[in-house]
Amino acid sequence: MQTDIYRQLQKQLDQYSMGFPATQSGIELKILRYLFSEADATMFTALTPMLENTETVASRLNRPAAEVAAQLDNMAERGLLFRLKKNTESRYGAIPFVHGLFEFQVKNLKSDFAEMARQYFDEAFDRAMQASADFFLRIIPVHQSIDITHNVASYDDAVEILRSKSFIVITDCICRKTAGLIDHDCGKPMEACFMFGSMGQYYLDRNMGRAISLDEAIDILTKCREAGLVTQPATSQNPAGMCNCCGDCCGVLRALNKHPRPSEMVFSNHFAVVETEDCTGCETCLERCQMNALRMNDDGLAFVDGERCIGCGLCVTTCPTEALKLVSKSGPEIRTPPASMVEQMMRMAQKRGLL
Repeated sequence: MQTDIYRQLQKQLDQYSMGFPATQSGIELKILRYLFSEADATMFTALTPMLENTETVASRLNRPAAEVAAQLDNMAERGLLFRLKKNTESRYGAIPFVHGLFEFQVKNLKSDFAEMARQYFDEAFDRAMQASADFFLRIIPVHQSIDITHNVASYDDAVEILRSKSFIVITDCICRKTAGLIDHDCGKPMEACFMFGSMGQYYLDRNMGRAISLDEAIDILTKCREAGLVTQPATSQNPAGMCNCCGDCCGVLRALNKHPRPSEMVFSNHFAVVETEDCTGCETCLERCQMNALRMNDDGLAFVDGERCIGCGLCVTTCPTEALKLVSKSGPEIRTPPASMVEQMMRMAQKRGLL
C-alpha cells in the first residue's frame, strides 16, 4: 500500500510544471515519504491544481467536510498544498515539486531534506529543469546594462514588474539555504525572492516571508544585482514570483551550467558583446558571469561565448571601460512571454507532451 500510494503521488507530481521524474535509486520516493504521511499522500492524490473548497474535496472522498478541512489546513501549514484564503472561505489545490513542495519548506528546512533534494536534483531533476527552463523562469537584464536609447518592454524590466504589483512579499532563497546546509555559503543576499498576489499571501500566512513596500523591494533588487545575482521572474507577463539567483546555488542556473549551450535553453531577449578596442583585459567580468560565458582570448582580451551567454547584463554593469554591451535580439529571436501564469503552465505542458 505504502509503495503504491507514493508511486501514485510521484506520477501525479510528474504531470505538473517541470515534472517529478522517477530515478533508479528511488530518492524521489524517499523525499515523498519524508514530507507526506500515507494519509497526506492519499489526500493530495484526490486534489487537482484547480482550487476547490472543502465541500467539493470532501464530496469526492465521501468524508465529513470538517474532518477534510482540518487535514487540508494541516497540510497547507506544512507546505504540502496551496491554500487561498478569501473572507471566511479557503480553497485548496495540488502543487508541483517546483515551484511548490520544495520552496514551501523554506521556513523549516533541515539538512536531511536538503541532502535528499540535492541528490534528487543531481540524479534527475537537473535534466527536467534544463528541458523546461525557458517556460519556468526567464532572464531579464539589469536595467543599468541597457542603453538609455533602448526601449525595454515592461515585462523585461524588473522594477516595472515590482511597480505593477499592489502586494509584495520577500522570502529567503530556498536554493541558498539548501546549499548552506550542505556544502557552502556563497555569501550572497538570502532575502532575495519576491512573491506577489495570492502566492505572496500564502507565504505571509505561513510566516515564510514578510510584506514590504515598493521602495524596500527596489532597494533589495538593487543589492541583489550589486551582489551579482541574476533576476529571474516566472515566464509570464504577470508573474507570481521573481527570484534573484546565483550560478552556484540556484537550482535552475546550476542545471543550466551543466548544459553545453545554456543560451539555447533560456527565455531571454538579450546577449552580451565585447568591443575589443575598449577592453583592457582586467578580467572583472569573468567573476560576474554566472554561466562562465566570458573568457580571455590569446591576446588577453575578453570575449563572449554566445552559446553560454543568457543575457542578464551583470557583466556590463561592472566593466570599468564600458567595453561590454548588452544587445537586444531581433526579428524572430524576440520572444514575448505568455500573458498569464495559466498560459505559461499550458505551454510547459505542451512542451513536455502532456497536452
